[in-house]
Amino acid sequence: MARVFYDHHGDMGFLKDKTVAILGYGSQGHAHAQNLKDSGVSVVVGLREDSPSAPLARSHGLEVFPTREAAARADVVMFLMPDHIQGAVFQSIRDALKPRATLAFAHGFAIRYGTVTPPEDADVFMIAPKSPGHLVRRMYQEGKGVPALMAIHQDRSGDCRSVALAYGCALGCGRAGIIETTFAEETETDLFGEQAVLCGGVTELAKAGFETLVEAGYQPEIAYFECLNELKLIVDMMFEGGLSWMRYSVSDTAKYGDMIAGHRVVNHSSREAMKELLSDIQSGEFARRWIDENHSGRPNMSRWIRDESEHPIEKVGRDLRSMMPWMESKEPPKQDTGKGGRGR
Repeated sequence: MARVFYDHHGDMGFLKDKTVAILGYGSQGHAHAQNLKDSGVSVVVGLREDSPSAPLARSHGLEVFPTREAAARADVVMFLMPDHIQGAVFQSIRDALKPRATLAFAHGFAIRYGTVTPPEDADVFMIAPKSPGHLVRRMYQEGKGVPALMAIHQDRSGDCRSVALAYGCALGCGRAGIIETTFAEETETDLFGEQAVLCGGVTELAKAGFETLVEAGYQPEIAYFECLNELKLIVDMMFEGGLSWMRYSVSDTAKYGDMIAGHRVVNHSSREAMKELLSDIQSGEFARRWIDENHSGRPNMSRWIRDESEHPIEKVGRDLRSMMPWMESKEPPKQDTGKGGRGR
């Protein structure tokens, strides 16, 4: 069983007289900076000089400096920019860091795949809230918290776990529970979940179901409702009470269909494909391809985003969502390639 830590395990004294630099002010950055500040921690924000986020951070009462200067002022430096640029940012600030400065991350990618090689005398930890940043912030303001993962990569001082716990508690996560893991476990399971289930698996399943019905002569609008729109109903029930609550809540006919059909769709070949995905993640092959894609300007990803946006399920969905006044329909910017990351 995983070890879980709460507020009473943390000692905020380990952050006393320390300055934390939050590098980045996106989804996670704004929540980390504001929550730590409200918990009494000395916080500075590091951004590139032309960052459009700087005025927002200042409006939240935070001191903003160029990334290198913010890092130079800090005892704990938290990296909250997208995975693929963390290595370059680290190289740009490395010689400005204080001796034995602590490096912190909210995702293990850069450490697991070696795009960041920390100084040998540095403490290195991870605190990874398991929710988008806006929810991290809102739960903190309501006196609650979201669960987080914690990992220690290097503990040169002997206090790294204590500092990490203090950070997690200052973020509000000690109110819900901080689960101990490793950089490798967090990174590999996170990437696998995105690829096999949450993003890759679910989107292909929805499209395949939609295409199967349309090719069989059913109306695209009806296929959209049954294969994509109603996903939210099912996922919400699973989120609230697991698979058992979902199965309790749906009709008996749906339960019977679940029993006889699920393993026919997600079958042996599907599980073998999942194992191959996991192997690519564990070996570093996926990370290498992703870094190469960024270095070349994301040509494949840009083409894929464009093609996917033109799939019939997207066109039908736009029309149907206009019929749903209770929901604010959302559209990504043109040629968005997801540079902001998923909730980090």
